[in-house]
Amino acid sequence: MGEEVAQVVIAESGLVPPLSETPTGALWLSPLDLLKANRGHTPLLHFYRPSSSPAGGATDFFDVARLKAALGKALVAFYPLAGRLDVDQDGRLQIDCGGQGALLLVAHSSHLTVDDLSDFKPSPELKRQLVPGLDSDEAARIMCAIQVTFFKCGGVAVGTALHHLAMDGYGASHFFQTWSAFSRDGVRAVVELPFHDRALLSPRDPPFVRPDALSLLHPALNLSELSGDPVATEVFLLGKGHVSALKRICGGASTFSALSAHVWRCICLARRLPPGSTTRLVFPANVRRILTPPLPDRYFGNAVMVLAAASKTQDIIAGGLASVAGRIRGVIGRMDDELVRSAVDQLVLAKSDGRVAARGSLPLTDVRVISWLGMPLYDADFSWGKPVAVLRAESNRGGFVHLMDQGGDGGVRVVVCAETAILGDFKRLLYDNLLLHSML
Repeated sequence: MGEEVAQVVIAESGLVPPLSETPTGALWLSPLDLLKANRGHTPLLHFYRPSSSPAGGATDFFDVARLKAALGKALVAFYPLAGRLDVDQDGRLQIDCGGQGALLLVAHSSHLTVDDLSDFKPSPELKRQLVPGLDSDEAARIMCAIQVTFFKCGGVAVGTALHHLAMDGYGASHFFQTWSAFSRDGVRAVVELPFHDRALLSPRDPPFVRPDALSLLHPALNLSELSGDPVATEVFLLGKGHVSALKRICGGASTFSALSAHVWRCICLARRLPPGSTTRLVFPANVRRILTPPLPDRYFGNAVMVLAAASKTQDIIAGGLASVAGRIRGVIGRMDDELVRSAVDQLVLAKSDGRVAARGSLPLTDVRVISWLGMPLYDADFSWGKPVAVLRAESNRGGFVHLMDQGGDGGVRVVVCAETAILGDFKRLLYDNLLLHSML
């Protein structure tokens, strides 16, 4: 596949500004936004096959002019994505909203087909060829970059690089829904406007951290390359039946809690962690409905806080999955308005702005599970049908696990980046243990 991917050629490159006038000036970023500064741009891919019965009478598959016009309309509402990363006079990061525009590339491959990528496994090569590269200092300031790649088979990949500092996955999903709606329905599109006032997540004055909060909040990323263990990314598919069995084993836990408990236990076993060591499951949680009053449903920004469930390894390995899932649910259940405010204030007190480069791997005792479950990423129908697959183009941090829906069939894609040496054991444990538990 590598040689074929290398045949991708950029045919067009340009900026797409908002179609009409938008607010200008500096957009203040909350501490939860600043925490994501080191994540840079999230490399996401939507894959499409040609549709024999396009919606709205459209026949020109992924017409570039139509996509551009729809993008210009979407950027009116999502104007921070047309801006540029900037700093204020005190050196604090902000977004300069000047309507500069999103970067749009059009590319072609004379050899590659969608079926050549049927495993849809993240890789550096996939990102390099199908997602815009923003390597220069000036390009890195762009908030939104898009590459539309046309394949030999007639299929298309829409690769996007959205700066994580601008929004979380919920905000990104809202943007894709809006852009695709304008492309699909034109002037008849019904869209919900995003909410941009990030002052709702301002720190308190003075900042205060609730005494018990530190046991639940996870500190900023502590990545290291000192271990020298090479890492690789693999994708494991769990069907609807597997997911249902796990939830039943875990006493009716949510899909996230059940899957996270199973993954956590399998990684502890595969890594052969000492029984007396302390292991942590770290995960981001959406706080939109936790705050009092709740944030607007269409809040556009980062509204997630990072929680941690810690335990002795022997308790994770020897305890039943229902017990492990219960630990995760217990942490989630303790979220409230005061905990969220403490999380924001803790970032201010720690002077954490996320500017340290996020490279390397987590400690071998830790695993970070990021859930994209339930996000409407598959709703991005630009008028030619829904995507056949949606995935991160690259996952290269050891200890990170992404949970993603498998195209609406009830299954889940478990994307694991971990030490190459343990992936074989992890796969065996993931499936064999599930089979064993489902027979009990």
